[in-house]
Amino acid sequence: MQKETDNWFASWFNTPYYHILYKDRDYEEAGNFMNQLTSYLQLPIGAKIMDLACGKGRHAKYLNKLGYEVTGVDLSPESIAYAKKFENDTLHFEVHDMCKPYPRQFDGVFNLFTSFGYFESEEDNLRTIKAIKSNLKENGRGVIDFLNVQKVKKHLNPKEKKTVGDITFSIERYLENDYIFKDIKFSDKGQDYFFTERVKALHLEDFKDYFDQAGVRLTDCFGNYSLAEFDEETSERLILIFGK
Repeated sequence: MQKETDNWFASWFNTPYYHILYKDRDYEEAGNFMNQLTSYLQLPIGAKIMDLACGKGRHAKYLNKLGYEVTGVDLSPESIAYAKKFENDTLHFEVHDMCKPYPRQFDGVFNLFTSFGYFESEEDNLRTIKAIKSNLKENGRGVIDFLNVQKVKKHLNPKEKKTVGDITFSIERYLENDYIFKDIKFSDKGQDYFFTERVKALHLEDFKDYFDQAGVRLTDCFGNYSLAEFDEETSERLILIFGK
């Protein structure tokens, strides 16, 4: 059984097991969040939005149904191959590295569901912010939807078993070297698997430092998908809105 650690997101996100483990994500909550967010940002119908690290495109598809022209990009070829089944004249998907600028500009660039802080190199976090900046129109807005590290640290569930269909996932969570780790072990069809998710334990002040270095301006900070005020002790999420 081999543990996948180097660029873990490139291997884990590209397996069908990632999507099996997280298949019970709340699609209604995701839709409500997109309604709240696009309304708050006053994005008119037809505005151009990038869904950065879009996975299989659940947010991108919903945004397109709201009337926006959406480009979803992700590092996982498997996820993009799946998402491409839903393309139309105003919805497109492409394999792309979020650390690098995309050759178009948008009214909004959305990085959702803790799709940040995965990288081996700290420099890549800053490169991603700079890439988002370059992909924004002059009055465009970037959005990063991250976990609230302070609350996660307080309520970390160290061990969990989750059965989905015929697969039982054994999950262990722990903090190490300023990262939040999730070890995921399971067996399927006689084969043992071991993957690790690793996310940098970034606080609001860390993001503010990135923004200063990248030359972008933080305009709003929310604590949940209803866009309530952020509270470091109690908020479920850390949702950051920024612009040039």
